[in-house]
Amino acid sequence: MSINNPDPDPRTTPGLEPGGSVPPGETPPAEASTASGAGPYRPLKRGWSKGPLAIILTVAVLVALFFLVYGIVLAL
Repeated sequence: MSINNPDPDPRTTPGLEPGGSVPPGETPPAEASTASGAGPYRPLKRGWSKGPLAIILTVAVLVALFFLVYGIVLAL
């Protein structure tokens, strides 16, 4: 397995002056973009949304019950 360095070699990169500087009018070499993400890959756990879904449904039922009771009280 060989490991390739994604950074350009200043000795073989065209458009670089000695010391690695870029002459006027030249575009500097691009940065390496081999990183896939920030940190190790962790697979998603199934069911992480059960808690928030239960809270949302509970609030919706409580609001519906409030308006039901409010409508019954006004009808009396």
